[in-house]
Amino acid sequence: MPITGPDIRCMNLVDAGVENPPLPIVLVVAAALLDIDNRVLLQLRPAGKPMAGLWEFPGGKVKESESPEMALIRELKEELDIDVTTSCLAPVTFTSYRYDDFHLLMPIYACRVWIGNPKPIECERLKWVRPEKMKDLAMPPADLPLIPLLRDFL
Repeated sequence: MPITGPDIRCMNLVDAGVENPPLPIVLVVAAALLDIDNRVLLQLRPAGKPMAGLWEFPGGKVKESESPEMALIRELKEELDIDVTTSCLAPVTFTSYRYDDFHLLMPIYACRVWIGNPKPIECERLKWVRPEKMKDLAMPPADLPLIPLLRDFL
């Protein structure tokens, strides 16, 4: 029989942040760059940075006066030396994740068109990965919920 009322399991007050102090919200934007075979470009976080050695989507922090799209265009140029326009970015989903000292909010955009060949400027290396294989890579915890969504979207 289907549940006809609210599912009480969703009322975990610890998960809702009721018992936790509020944290600063950090707005970060990311891209799922897709090649002709629907593989996603991931980058390896470099040594010396937080979460070094984890694979992540290219992107970065949104500055105070930037839109998420403009921040992503800037970050893709800085990190990969590729040029993207706003019209080539399609919003897919977002993730919201509580780290120890901040709360991350990250919209992710799909992008199939850009100018230039991605280069690992601010990362250790790049890898084209099929969405169903991303689960086999070590990734930041905030990125993990995006894997099944991207797999199903693509």
